[in-house]
Amino acid sequence: MDYGRDCVIAFLFEHLDLRGAWVSLDQTWAGLTRGRGYPAPVTRLLGEMSAVSALICANLKQPGRMTFQLKGNPEQPGAIDLLVLDCDAQLRMRGMARWHAADLPTRAPELLGQGQLVLTLDAVGMRRPYQSLVPLQGQSIAAIFEHYLSLSEQQPTRLVLASCEMRAAGLFLQRLPETDGKDADGWNRIQHLLASLGPEELLRREAHDLLRHLFPDEDIRVFEPRPVRHHCPEDWEKIQNMLRALGRAECDAILREHGEIHVRDDICDRNYRFDARAVAAIFEPPSPTLH
Repeated sequence: MDYGRDCVIAFLFEHLDLRGAWVSLDQTWAGLTRGRGYPAPVTRLLGEMSAVSALICANLKQPGRMTFQLKGNPEQPGAIDLLVLDCDAQLRMRGMARWHAADLPTRAPELLGQGQLVLTLDAVGMRRPYQSLVPLQGQSIAAIFEHYLSLSEQQPTRLVLASCEMRAAGLFLQRLPETDGKDADGWNRIQHLLASLGPEELLRREAHDLLRHLFPDEDIRVFEPRPVRHHCPEDWEKIQNMLRALGRAECDAILREHGEIHVRDDICDRNYRFDARAVAAIFEPPSPTLH
């Protein structure tokens, strides 16, 4: 059965106690990159990070929002300053990249430098968001996140990620506690089969076709797809609340200096501008209610 693009599909190796998930982003990826003008190396890394972000968020044990940031080290800079992906419990995504070099290298270590991975989880029921900082270890986005997932979940994990101008895709596999007891060679066998998967094939094949091709002799249960979409609407109320928190005096000072207040939302690629009349309206008291 073909479920199309823009979804995460989880699956389970019935007799091995191995789990996995497949993701493909099409319209979502188009929304993340539309109008951005990213160079090809930046596009590739952001696409791979988009795919793995969707895979991780789809696997959260409790509903919540996760923000993934790959930050370069200012003292040991790479060509990319920042990669950001934000994904909520409904798998609505937004993200951006910021880079500074004109002549970009192609490998992840040179692009990112000696930076760190910052993950922020704001889950339902948490009193405050939880943040984790992880050094960048690995020669690719897949290796960086394999290292993070193996540490955080205490189980060996494998990732294959790929992206191009039109699509981003990923395949996630993880050994579970009972794997060796069910089949001592199961995890090694599955990893060996996974090693044959190249980026072009991952981008081209749909979930069921890919699993049948990679693991023809395995009994795999495939679950219902979860849709993913790009979600970055205008939010004037959020910006107005930010200006209220800044205060009338500070807003008036900015107006005197610049003639307007300009707020740039980099992650959604939007500009919010307020002239003196718009700022005054923000701080006007609400009209009295007639009874």
